Amino acid sequence: MELRVERTDFSETSTIGTLYVDDQFECYTLEDKVRPVKIKGKTAIPAGRYEVIINFSQRFGRMLPLFLNVPNFEGVRIHPGNTAADTEGCILVGETKDAEFIGQSKLAFEGLFNKLKAASESEKIFIELG
Repeated sequence: MELRVERTDFSETSTIGTLYVDDQFECYTLEDKVRPVKIKGKTAIPAGRYEVIINFSQRFGRMLPLFLNVPNFEGVRIHPGNTAADTEGCILVGETKDAEFIGQSKLAFEGLFNKLKAASESEKIFIELG
C-alpha cells in the first residue's frame, strides 16, 4: 500500500496537507512546522519515503501506525489530533481543515487505520512526504 502526503499549507506553527491512499484522497493531515533545523517536539519529519508498520504504542495505549527509520526522529506515528499542540513530529489526520486546525480527527483516523490494518496483513505499507 502506498500513502502520500502533499504538504500544502505552511504556517508559523503547523503544516497542513492532503493524504492519499493508493492515489485516492483519504483525508487531511496536520504536522508541526517544516524547519531546516529540527527543534525537538516542534518540527515536521523530513520529506522522504518511509516504511510504516502497525504496533503497540506505550504512550497511547493502543495499536498505531509507526514510521520506520526517520532520520533524527523516533516514535513517529499517525494518530488523532487537531492542532500542532497535539503532535511532537507525528502526523495527525482529519476530515476537515481550517487554518492551523483539522477536524473530525477520530473519524478520519479510524477509517484510515482500518485500511492500514487490513493491508498490513498481506503487504508492506510505505508513506511518501513531499
